Amino acid sequence: MGGVPVPENPWLLPGELVAEPTRVRRRSARDWIVDCVAFALAVSYLVFVSWDLRQPQPNMTADATSSIWLYRLDLLLGVVCCGLIWWRRRWPLGLVLLTLPAAVLSVSGGIAIVILLFTVAVHRSFMVAAAATAAHAAATPLYYLIYPDRDLDLLGAMVFTAVVLGAVLAWGMFVRARRQLIVSLRDRAHRAEAEQQLRISQAQQAERTRIAREMHDVLAHRISLLSLHAGALEFRPDAPREEIAQAAGVIRVAAHQALQELREVIGVLRTDQLPPTSSTLPVRAAEPPQPTLADLPALVDESRQAGTRVSLVSEVDQAETLPTGLGRAAYRIVQEGLTNARKHAPGAAATVAVSGRPGNGLTVEVTNRRPVLPAPTPIPGAGTGLVGLAERATLAGGRLTHGPTEAGDFRLAAWLPWPA
Repeated sequence: MGGVPVPENPWLLPGELVAEPTRVRRRSARDWIVDCVAFALAVSYLVFVSWDLRQPQPNMTADATSSIWLYRLDLLLGVVCCGLIWWRRRWPLGLVLLTLPAAVLSVSGGIAIVILLFTVAVHRSFMVAAAATAAHAAATPLYYLIYPDRDLDLLGAMVFTAVVLGAVLAWGMFVRARRQLIVSLRDRAHRAEAEQQLRISQAQQAERTRIAREMHDVLAHRISLLSLHAGALEFRPDAPREEIAQAAGVIRVAAHQALQELREVIGVLRTDQLPPTSSTLPVRAAEPPQPTLADLPALVDESRQAGTRVSLVSEVDQAETLPTGLGRAAYRIVQEGLTNARKHAPGAAATVAVSGRPGNGLTVEVTNRRPVLPAPTPIPGAGTGLVGLAERATLAGGRLTHGPTEAGDFRLAAWLPWPA
């Protein structure tokens, strides 16, 4: 009686939510208790009615009181109806239709039939349950013609039966609605948990994307310095020892800084991969302070020490009120512009101009002259630096343009909104 799959019930309406699974499952402890109680009630009623039917009834017709075969058929149908209780979960509608003759000929199976009708109301749609209940109600006149009621006339008996069957249908639909509500709440809880996990995954992915951008901006700048000085040493192997030592020192410092920043980024990524300690987002290690617009002079000095001629023109009013995110975006744009200048125009002079004020926005320009010397060794790149800068500017609500000017120089310009 359990574990055997059955086809989908054709009586269910399309998209209907059922309170029980469409596949038969093994009875739980609660199911066994409910079925045992239902079976005990049906059998108790059968025993009581069988004893009552053996007593002579003054209002019963002579044929009914003298027909032993009708009494035996009544008991037989009652026993069958009681036995069908154990299969009511698998074929509720089929058993109700099968017991329709018993609703006419059997008194002892009354409680069992009521239990089967209740099962249909719980496990099937309202239309199906109402049709099954109406079919049994339609058999009421024949039943009372065979077994007249001693206290009620035919009309009163039919009304009483209709009220009882209506109460059974209403109770079954209430139980069905309650089960559907529980299933719906359980599904919502599972869905909310899944959505929470999805939000956590999306937050982690967004954070990793941000870290990847930071890694590109920082490491590309450091490695371009390394490549520039290494190329200079390769291009001038006969340079004075002091210049070679100075270049080697710059390479050593830049390599150390690049490794340190790479270690910090990798540490953040590994911390993100640790399992969360609660239902909230994973806890990350403290990040180093992010650069802002105030760090531009240090960035320009670093490029000058690497041999690039860079001039900085800053005309920013109320720079102390500049939002941190806006300042960081401006810093990354200048950093990428200087990195590209070292890659594609080694030895050329570059100009960094930053201007703006609250309400008018922040303008950042990096312009480099035509290259005067060919690059000793081309610096490889992924070709996504400008794409990343354009995306960063767009996310900040601004815009970014780049390309050659009429004079043949290369200009990288960005405008970022600065609210008043």
